[in-house]
Amino acid sequence: MERKPIIELHNIVKYYGDNCVVDNIDLDIYENEFITLLGPSGCGKTTTLRMIGGFEYPTSGEIIVNGKIINDLPAYARPINTVFQRYALFPHLNVFDNVAFGLVNRGRKFMIDFYGGEEQVAKDALEYNQKIGKAQGKEKASYFDIRRYLKARVAESVSEALKLVNLSGYEERKIDKISGGQMQRVAIARAIILKPKILLLDEPLSALDHKLRVNMQYELKEMQKNLGITFVFVTHDQEEAMVMSDRIVIMKDGIIQQQGSPKDIYNEPNNRYVANFIGESDIVKGVYLRKNLVKFLGQEFPVVGYEFADNEIVDVVIRPEDWDIVPRETAKVIAKVTSSIFKGVHYELLVDIEGTEFVVHTYEDVKAGEIIGLTVDPYEICLMKEDGSPKKLVPLTQEESRKAVTLFDIAAKDETKEEFSNKEETLEEK
Repeated sequence: MERKPIIELHNIVKYYGDNCVVDNIDLDIYENEFITLLGPSGCGKTTTLRMIGGFEYPTSGEIIVNGKIINDLPAYARPINTVFQRYALFPHLNVFDNVAFGLVNRGRKFMIDFYGGEEQVAKDALEYNQKIGKAQGKEKASYFDIRRYLKARVAESVSEALKLVNLSGYEERKIDKISGGQMQRVAIARAIILKPKILLLDEPLSALDHKLRVNMQYELKEMQKNLGITFVFVTHDQEEAMVMSDRIVIMKDGIIQQQGSPKDIYNEPNNRYVANFIGESDIVKGVYLRKNLVKFLGQEFPVVGYEFADNEIVDVVIRPEDWDIVPRETAKVIAKVTSSIFKGVHYELLVDIEGTEFVVHTYEDVKAGEIIGLTVDPYEICLMKEDGSPKKLVPLTQEESRKAVTLFDIAAKDETKEEFSNKEETLEEK
C-alpha cells in the first residue's frame, strides 16, 4: 500500500538578504510519521520548520499540505500546531487555562464549529441541560445554554489532553510551580487540544537536564503513537533523533545531505559529513578492487553489499564498535594502543595502525602500550563514493551472506606469521 504524503516541499528556497539558508529542498512527509530534521546550528532546519508552520514564507517553491498549496496561508489557518523551544506558556495562567487557551481564545464561533457545528452543538447543549437538571422543558437551546455546554466541553478536552501527557490532576497548578519537563508537557497539551493533523516541535527538549531529556524522548515517541498524528521534530542532538524518529533528514548549509531510517543512516552514510555527524567513525581511503573485495590499510578485506567500478577509489567507514580484537596471528591488522578509557559500558581505545589513529570500542580491559590484533567482518565495512554522491547498494541473499563469512574466514588465514611478526616489531619500536 502506497503511503500518502501529508506535507510536500517542492524546490523550497529561502533567502535572508543575500544569504541562502534553505537551498532547493524537496521533501515528502507522511501521515502518522515521526520525522526529525537534524543538523548543526545554521543548517536551515528551524527555518524549514517555520516555513511549514507559516511563521516564515519561502522565497520560492511550494509547500503543500493535504494536496493544497499553503504558501500564503497564515499560521493560524493551517492544520498545524507548534511547540516552541521556550514553550511560550503564560505565567499568569494556571495549567488548565494555558491548555484551554488555544480553544477559548479563538472565540465562540470557532468552538461551535470545533465541537460539531451550530445544529449539533444546540442539540448537545439541550441534552447536557437535561443531564445536569436544567432542561425545564426547553425545545431550543439559548445563548447561555450553549455557553454552559461549551465550557463543559472545553474542560473535558483539557482533561483529555492532560491525560495524554500524564498531567492529570495538575489543572490548578501555577506555571512557576511545575518542573521544566512538566512545562514541556503542558506546551504539548496546549498544542494537541486542537487536534491538529501535524505537530511541529522546535528543539523542545534542549532546556531539560540530561536524565529528564532522555525520559521525555521515550514519552514523546509513545505520545506520537497514541495520538496518531505527524510529528516534525527539529534537533541538533543525534541521540534524540536516533531514539525517536521513524525517519531522519540530515541537513547542512541549507541542503539535505541524506534521509532515511536511523538504522539506514547509521549503517550506510552517503558521505563523510553524515558518517561523522551520526555517531563516531573511522574513515580511510581504500580501493574497491573487484566484487566483494576492498583494499585499505595495506590489506585486502572481503566486503559485501556494494557495486562500484573495479579499482575505484572509495571512502571506507568502520564504526568503533565494529572492530574485533582477535589473536594477532589471525588478525588483518596489528595496532598499538595509545590510550584506554573506561566509559562505564565499554572501553574506548585509541590505537595506531600504520601511523593512522583509530577509535576502537571493546569490552576487554586493554591497557595503553599493548599490541593487539584487529579485524572487521565483511558486513560491518561501509563503503562510500569518494565525492559523496549516491552509491549503489546490492541486497544480499542468505546464501551470499554465508559465502561472505566463509571468504572472511579464509582471508583471515592468508597472512603468514612472518608478515605479522614484522608488523609487531615495527609497532614495538614506535
